[in-house]
Formats: sequence, structure tokens, C-alpha cells
Amino acid sequence: MVNHACNLRCTYCYTGAKFSSTMPSEIAIASINRGFMSVAPGGQLNLSFFGGEPLLESGRILDWMAHSREQAKASGKTVGFNLTTNGTITSREAWLVMTNNELDLTVSFDGNPEIHDRNRRDVFGRGSSAAVEHTLRQLLESGRKVRINVVIRPESLEQLPNGLIYLHNLGVRSVDLSLDLWTRWTAADGLRLEKAVARAAQLWRDWLPEFGLNWFDAKAGDLAHLSKTHEDTRCGFGDGEIAVAPSGRLYPCERLIGEDRPDHPLRLPGHAFEGRDFLCFEVAPIDDCAACSSCALNAACDSDCRCSNFVRTGNVNRPDGLLCMLNKATARAVHEVLDREQPVFPIQNNYEPKESYG
Repeated sequence: MVNHACNLRCTYCYTGAKFSSTMPSEIAIASINRGFMSVAPGGQLNLSFFGGEPLLESGRILDWMAHSREQAKASGKTVGFNLTTNGTITSREAWLVMTNNELDLTVSFDGNPEIHDRNRRDVFGRGSSAAVEHTLRQLLESGRKVRINVVIRPESLEQLPNGLIYLHNLGVRSVDLSLDLWTRWTAADGLRLEKAVARAAQLWRDWLPEFGLNWFDAKAGDLAHLSKTHEDTRCGFGDGEIAVAPSGRLYPCERLIGEDRPDHPLRLPGHAFEGRDFLCFEVAPIDDCAACSSCALNAACDSDCRCSNFVRTGNVNRPDGLLCMLNKATARAVHEVLDREQPVFPIQNNYEPKESYG
């Protein structure tokens, strides 16, 4: 996490108060060096830049990328970079970062301008969609591959299909859908989410193979019984993934840093300056809950993101009804759109109906 600052004030931001707290270069360099020491000979370090808005520190990021390349060459290892931005920072240094062909770039854009401007506003309350779309068009016209992150909330469910169509018409070919896990989802919202998932899956199928949508790409692989290793999972959670706050404090996932309070129950011990590598943390294996163990979809379920589980239930090993329902809805939708001649396979719901998912 390169800073806590941001030029936007998104209504659903989970990273806490926005304040000036840039990561000192000595902490960044120590963290990068320690990361390389954690990688086996011939392996690769994947370095992510997170904020706040990371492109506010574009000059530093360019320096840290250069240092990483030097370390990779000296150690006989490789390095990959990725960054998620709100798409509104367009300084010279920001463009150098965004157009670097070694970096996987994700831009946050919530489907269509109306939905986007409802939640992603600047410090004066003005919508940011026009600025983001301008950045996107320039990137896409230059041939730059860009992933789009779309946050899904209860009030935007009905607009999800139209938002995907809008992005597809812009030339976007890769989208990540992210549920807002920090808001309240009712049982009625869950039913509406199932309908939105089904419609989105139809669009995904119509646009294959040029278009990728994370929920369905992953589920199609799961249902096809494609092999999946630990490295393929989204969240290493302290075991393969370490997040470093600007203070140098360590976390198992960047989504938990927030305002970097030292009393966070899942903060890892130690500091970026302490230790030779990041291999000193023992992370307990995920224990299936009883409902998960008896579910027919268990082998093809991705509700093992410990961070998401912690946000929803306070327990890293226990998903809640919302995550369970989403997995079943995506599995059902993928099965239907890829094999329309066959009936949908039954999936038993092991969760009792609730008025709210929390």
C-alpha cells in the first residue's frame, strides 16, 4: 500500500480515512528486497501497488519498479507488476506507469456513467466518470490491455447488464466484478443478484472468446475440473501474499490495511524491516464448515478467500450466505449458458433463509 491518500471520496471505500501518509522509500525497498528473498531460485515476485490512489505516487512507483528489475536480474528471478487505479490521475509519470507493458493494469469503473457517478465522486462531490472514460479511451486506442473493476451493490444490480454492454461498446474485453462486501445485503437483494448473474452470464457467453468476466471464467474452469494450484487462488492471505502498509506494518491481505490501526486482530507480527524474508508466518489451513462439506458444489467453490470471509462473518474460515449464494448462482448460470440443451444440475441450499445477509 503506497499511500493512504486519494483524490476521490467513493461512498463504498473500505480503506478508511484519506490522509497524507506516503510509504517511505526505505520501507518500499526493504519490502521489495525481502519479497525477492522469499522467492525460490528461478521464481517470480508479483509486486502490487495499492492505495489510496497509487498513481499519486507515480514517480516513486517508477523508481521502485526500476529497483525491482535490478533485483530480479541480480538474483536470477523475475518480477511482475500490477496496479489498480481510479483512472483520474493523468500526469506524465502516471502515463508512464499505466502504459508500461510489464504492468497488469486495472481501472475502476462501475459500468456506466450514472452508476459510477453515484458512488465515485471527487472531494467536491463531482462525478468522475467523464475523466475515467477519457483515460480508458486513450488507453484502449493505444492498444493497451486494461482490466476493469466494477463494484456491485444492491442498488446497482438491475443496471449490471447495461453496464457490461456499455463497457463492451467502449472496447473493454476484461472485467472483474466485485461485490461490495461491506454493505448490507438482504435476502431480497440475493434474489435480484441471482437474476443479474444469469443475465450477465448470457452476455459473457455471447462475447466469448474475446471477452473475459471473472465470475464466469473462474467458475467455468472449476466446473470443467481444470487443475488449480495454490498460486492460482486470488488471495494467499499471509502464505504467498504479504501486504505492507506505509508504516511498514504487515498484513495478510491489502484489503485489511484500512487506516493501519496497530490493534487490527489479523495484523501480522513484525515490521517490514524485521526479518530476512516473508516465509516466517504460519497460516492455519482453511477448515470447511459443515454446510460447505456437504455441498455438491464444494469442489468447485471459491468462497475460500479468507479476507472476504472475515469481512462478512468475522471468521476467516466461514463464508456467509451471500458468498455461498453467489457461488451457486454463478455455477448455475455458467452451466445453463454453456449447455443450453441440458437441464441445470441441482444444487442443494444448505443455508436457512434469512431476512438479511448482514
